[in-house]
Amino acid sequence: MLFSKQLPLPRIIELCRVLRHNLAAGLTLKTVFQQQAKRGSFQIRPIADRVALRLEQGESLVAALEQERDRFPTLFLSLTRLGEETGHLPEIYAELEKYYSLQWKLRKEFRSKSLMPAIQFVLAIFVIAGLIMIMGMISSAAGGKPLFAPFGLTGPRGALMFLIFVFGGMGLLYLGYRTVPGMLKQKAAVDGLLIRIPSLGPCLYAFVMSRFTMALHLTLDSGLTIIKGLRLSLNAAGNAAFAFKADVVAETLKSGEPLVDALARTRLFSEEFLNIVAVGEESGRLPEVMRQQTDYWNEEATRKITVLTKLAAISVWLVYAVFMIFMIFSIAQIYFNALGGAGR
Repeated sequence: MLFSKQLPLPRIIELCRVLRHNLAAGLTLKTVFQQQAKRGSFQIRPIADRVALRLEQGESLVAALEQERDRFPTLFLSLTRLGEETGHLPEIYAELEKYYSLQWKLRKEFRSKSLMPAIQFVLAIFVIAGLIMIMGMISSAAGGKPLFAPFGLTGPRGALMFLIFVFGGMGLLYLGYRTVPGMLKQKAAVDGLLIRIPSLGPCLYAFVMSRFTMALHLTLDSGLTIIKGLRLSLNAAGNAAFAFKADVVAETLKSGEPLVDALARTRLFSEEFLNIVAVGEESGRLPEVMRQQTDYWNEEATRKITVLTKLAAISVWLVYAVFMIFMIFSIAQIYFNALGGAGR
């Protein structure tokens, strides 16, 4: 699937809010979805209508939503399963509403801060293409070798090839990631690599950890077994590298080892986080500790997005500066060469 069919984040927040209020007020799931089929936003109405029909036929909420899997985030579906199994759906949707509201706030902040760097980046690409074309044309007219010919590209044809190479390459990378084979092991390798990329990786990791700690807090407070809770939490993290380690964690816990050792075997968690888990496990306050960790990772995600956008802006500015300086000196060299030729 190249293009996401998921509901926009504001609609997910809206649905979580409606479910939280109405379920807490005592309405049945069927009634809530029937109401949404009539009064919800135009994007939610057809989905709510289908879900209400399945609920009326006796299906569970998880089974009804599973047939709309491409419309909802993985975390929403995973925690809905948790809420239905534990009877805490209103509390689950309250947590999801807070989480997605924060995600929406951070997304808007990221877009506003990254808009100018993105524009500068695109302009920088066209500046380079312009240099390739202009320098090639000037050198061709002067009968000399081009002063600026990256990858041997020169003139209008070279400029066009450069644009195709850059934008085509970015498009292929995007399509390659979106069409990674469905095998969990392969996607886990890709997701594991992404969270290790300097600057970008820590930002992605903070979001993954905020989802994992939130899910773990909810599962530990729900009365589920620790093994089932960890499986749900690792899947809810929204990163295939975490989901892929669910079996490792489960096997370690089944052998009687503590949670901190099971998490350590995944090699996905820092020593600092493992120490916090160990303290929470020993004191019997692990759910409360995970709630605090959720707040911490949410703050980290906010801070790292700000740092990432600043680094992006600086990087683009440096690209501009290098090529503008190069263009100035190249044009100056052509001018002085022309003066020298006229003098001779």
